[in-house]
Amino acid sequence: MKTGYLTVIFALACAACTPRFYPPKVDVPDDYLYGEGFPRDTAALASDWWRLFGDTVLDNLVQRALENNRDVAVAASRVEEARQNLGVVRAQFLPQVGIGVTAEGEYTPQTKIVQTYAVEPSLSWEIALFGQLRNAKRAARAQIASSEWALRGVRLSLAAEVATTYFTLLEYERDLAIARRSCTLRRESAALIDSMFRYGMSDGVALEQARSLVYTAEADIPQYERAVKQTRLSLDILLGETPQAADSTGSGLRLLVDRHPADIPVGLPSELLKRRPDIMEARYDMLQAAAEAGVARGARFPSIALTAKGGIASNSIKGLTAANPWAWDALGSLTQPLFAFGKLRRSELAAMERYTQAAKTYEQTVLTAFADVEKALVAIATYRGQAERYCELVVSNDRIATMTQALYRSGLSDYLDVIDAQRSLYQSQMGLVNLVAQQYINYVNLCKALGGGW
Repeated sequence: MKTGYLTVIFALACAACTPRFYPPKVDVPDDYLYGEGFPRDTAALASDWWRLFGDTVLDNLVQRALENNRDVAVAASRVEEARQNLGVVRAQFLPQVGIGVTAEGEYTPQTKIVQTYAVEPSLSWEIALFGQLRNAKRAARAQIASSEWALRGVRLSLAAEVATTYFTLLEYERDLAIARRSCTLRRESAALIDSMFRYGMSDGVALEQARSLVYTAEADIPQYERAVKQTRLSLDILLGETPQAADSTGSGLRLLVDRHPADIPVGLPSELLKRRPDIMEARYDMLQAAAEAGVARGARFPSIALTAKGGIASNSIKGLTAANPWAWDALGSLTQPLFAFGKLRRSELAAMERYTQAAKTYEQTVLTAFADVEKALVAIATYRGQAERYCELVVSNDRIATMTQALYRSGLSDYLDVIDAQRSLYQSQMGLVNLVAQQYINYVNLCKALGGGW
């Protein structure tokens, strides 16, 4: 009976050394505010979500980045480091075996040189009775899980960044193509005005206005060439490759209005807590902090150390293998910290504060995740309507530019009307390209906000 009571008391004491883990309560909405029209099927988004865009060039870029990017390699190394750390933690609480070999020589006038050889094996074992080992293992396992989710997060962020940079590159290439086309048309128009001026069919003001349009178009081209080259260099870095010289021949024609992926299944907000990498990473960081607080608390309780030593000594190496009797001793000790100027208590309090910080970080990560999804949904819905209106605007401005040019040639309109029409067409074309590219990026942001594939 006494043994049973001792067991119960010991178990209660061990339990008292481990802080209870209470996950913070986060208000999770039943549905997304702006998710109307998006499917709730959670099994439809594959892990290679970028293939939804149907662009083989993008598929290849993301694959190369995932294979070569240094940030992914660093995150993978941290996972392996965490796994090795678990082995270190386990070994700290196992018996430690060592051996000592000594050779000693002593000289006196009476005995001359006396040599002594000794072999002394030893064994030591520190027994953690108050949850240190259990909590240390929990902390190490939580660190492994956290690093694994961090790796997923790095891969997700990298794929999203590659896709965003790629669509930005297509936008700049398309802008450059439009600027070059506009410059060509304006040069042709200026040449026509110059010819009309020579024959007295136009005045000098119209000619200078036409030349001004050419200069404006020529001034726009370098900024888009610069943007294209700098964006390609950024893409090379993401791919983990040495930056290479980039030309400016891309036309950005892969950036099409009707190439957006079908509506992405957003699922329910409650499901986001289990599939978004940064949320899961924060959760396991919280678990690790709770376990480390248990280790800090256990350090305030007694510890038991068992040591055993043996040995044999001889005046010759050969004598070490003889049947000389071995000497040995064993010792068990119980150590209870009494007074350390509050160090152990403050260490425990500091560990508890780290847990509080991790819990608040988790809460903030969840709130940010919900906001990311909502903002992406709002952006997709609003940009869709805006792009549709801009498509109509470009068509309308193109007609106006054609008609004003015809009216001017017929002498029924001033060249200033032609300038205004061409400027409006140019600006609407650039605006449409920006909207289309941003809509692609909005879909990328939604996939990233949802945690990628699952």
